[in-house]
Amino acid sequence: MESQILEWKESWRDEYMKTICAFANTAGGAIEIGRDDKGEVFGVTDAAKLLEDLPNKIKNAMAVVADVTVKYR
Repeated sequence: MESQILEWKESWRDEYMKTICAFANTAGGAIEIGRDDKGEVFGVTDAAKLLEDLPNKIKNAMAVVADVTVKYR
């Protein structure tokens, strides 16, 4: 279930950097990419690219080191 510290997103969009910033400035949180609004898992098309790109994008934009991982179901 989504909450103040958990967001589900179907795919990555750079506008979600605002959510990461909000998490970084509060108690923390997580964005799970590859879930719809109902929480159904459908995955992502290029997880390897996201794992490579997201940490650098977050660090460059906010000087925040984010833990980016893949969950297998």
